[in-house]
Amino acid sequence: MSAIHFVVASLLGLYQVVLLLRLLMQWVRADFRNPVSRAIVQLTDPLILPLRKILPPIRRIDTASVVAILAVTAVKVVVGQLLLVSSLPAADLLLRELLLETLHLVLTTYLFVIILNAILSFVAPENYSPAQSLLQSICEPVLRPIRRVIPSVAGLDLSPLWACIAIQALLILVR
Repeated sequence: MSAIHFVVASLLGLYQVVLLLRLLMQWVRADFRNPVSRAIVQLTDPLILPLRKILPPIRRIDTASVVAILAVTAVKVVVGQLLLVSSLPAADLLLRELLLETLHLVLTTYLFVIILNAILSFVAPENYSPAQSLLQSICEPVLRPIRRVIPSVAGLDLSPLWACIAIQALLILVR
């Protein structure tokens, strides 16, 4: 059963990340003409578009995307419980697990996006990459306040390092 749980949890986790990236792209107003952005939109449209017919956006928050992330997270938690324990948890524990899993997803996704963006900026600083453009758009709202407080040292931007340390500390608190 643990192999099945691993496969199901991995696939649902990947889809959670894609849904979260779509929501983050909307929040930061990333370029949706970017090929990577279009791929993310195409992967998430089958779930998002039907929800949009029911759930209108609230200001800048796309409620359909938020509900989709929470729904996929709930499915992941419930299926994980059923595969590992063969019973459903109580409603309060399920809600707590759902919130913790969602928070963990957001923090972990930002951690990997920041690390990947930093690596790409070292490997190919002058070249244009659609993926790097999207990663930069997503990272900028987190890194900008850190850059205001901690300036670059000898031309080296240390804001990704400080952001990763802060995110890791938050992940430890969430666990």
